[in-house]
Amino acid sequence: MSGKDHTIKIKGGKVGVLLVHGLAGTPAEVRYVAGGLARLGYTVHCPQLAGHGGTEADLTASTWEDWYATCERALDELRSECDTVLVGGLSTGAILGLLLAARRPADVQGTLLYSPTLWLSGWSIPVYAKLFGLLFTKRLANLMSFSDCGPCGIKDDRIRDFIMKAMSTGDSANAGLLKTPGGAMFEHRQLVAHVKKLLGKITQPALILHPRHDDLAGIDNAQFLQRKLGSRVEMTVLEDSYHMITVDRQRQTVVDRTAQFIATLTSEATALAAKIELQTRTRAAAVATMAQAA
Repeated sequence: MSGKDHTIKIKGGKVGVLLVHGLAGTPAEVRYVAGGLARLGYTVHCPQLAGHGGTEADLTASTWEDWYATCERALDELRSECDTVLVGGLSTGAILGLLLAARRPADVQGTLLYSPTLWLSGWSIPVYAKLFGLLFTKRLANLMSFSDCGPCGIKDDRIRDFIMKAMSTGDSANAGLLKTPGGAMFEHRQLVAHVKKLLGKITQPALILHPRHDDLAGIDNAQFLQRKLGSRVEMTVLEDSYHMITVDRQRQTVVDRTAQFIATLTSEATALAAKIELQTRTRAAAVATMAQAA
C-alpha cells in the first residue's frame, strides 16, 4: 500500500459495517458515518484502498482488482469478529461493496450504497468527459485527468473550503487527490462493467442514499440500481447535499438512516433465526413423540 495507511477500525459488537471511500479519496470521507455507527455499538472498518493515500502515480499504478483485494481482506477481518456484516461505501466504494456482496453472499448480509457511481452524469461534469468513453486502453486514458472543480461534491461552503485547502497543500492522506488520473477512471469503468453483469444476482437487502442534485453522479445511477438489483431496495433521496453525502450538510441523516436500516435488518435476522429454531424444536418433538408411540 502506498503512503501511510489511514485505515479506520473501531471495535464494537457482533454486527460489523465495512465502509469504503471513493476513488482518489481516503477513509476520512466516511469517518463521520463510521464514528456515528460505532457510538451505537457496531464494529466498523474503513480500509484505505490500494494505491490511495499517496501520489497520482501510486493511484495510476493500481487496478480495480487491487482495490477489491483491499476490501476482501477487510471483510475477512470483520467476519472473524462479527456474526452479521454490512458492506458499502461512498461513490466507487459503493460499487466495490456490491462486488463483495455478489462474490461473498454468505459473508455479506446487506449493502449500504452512498451516492453510488456507475457513470458520471452530474450537473457539473464537463462535456469533454463524455469523450472519455471512447478511450479503450489505460495508456490512452492516462493522457487525461479529472480535476476537482466547481463544488467538488460538497454543498456546504465551510466544509468545501476546508477540504480544498487540505487538497491544495498536498495532504492527500486526509483529503484525497486534487486530480483523478484518467487511468484510475479507466479502472473504475472496468469495475463497473464487471459489477453491472452481477446486479441481478445480488440478493442482500440494499440501502441507497443519493442526493437529488448530485454534481458528479446523477440520481439516474441510484435509479438504475434500484431497478436492477435482485433484492429489496430502500432508497432515500437527500435534498440538501451534493455528491459527498458522508461529509456534507446531511451527513447526520446518513448516519441515522443507516442505523435504522441496520437495526431493521438485524431484528429481521433475529426473528428468522428464532422461527427456524422453533420449527427445528417442533420437528424434533414430533419425531420423539412418533418414536415413543411406535
